[in-house]
Amino acid sequence: MTLRISLRNDEPVIVNGAVLRAVGRTDLVLENDATILRGRDVMKPQDANSPAKHLYFACMMAYIDPADLTRHQQVLLEKLEALMGALRSPEAKAICVAFAEKVAVGQFYQALADCRWLIGYEAEALARLAPSAPAAPED
Repeated sequence: MTLRISLRNDEPVIVNGAVLRAVGRTDLVLENDATILRGRDVMKPQDANSPAKHLYFACMMAYIDPADLTRHQQVLLEKLEALMGALRSPEAKAICVAFAEKVAVGQFYQALADCRWLIGYEAEALARLAPSAPAAPED
């Protein structure tokens, strides 16, 4: 299976755990199976600042570091349990179940898509809870 990836200048990509950075616009063609994650899909540890983002980060680590899979799966279960305990939406809980099914069979890359949905859901829920900004005083 051939996979073609176009990278922008200075865009990082992780291939089998190695972080590569494009110099100039670069096209990569992968001719065999590899663990690959584009820079825009990579989350830095300091950016994992909410339950859904913690789950994404843990899933990303399981995907790019399969050598420590047992530890990553344990962390994933803990993060998923914490997130599901805070959710009330049946739709969000269904996404968590789909995520768990993908993780159970080692489909970590596909599970990241569920995490992105959960991050969006979480952001919307938090925005609804945030107090409205006070109106500017009129002169």
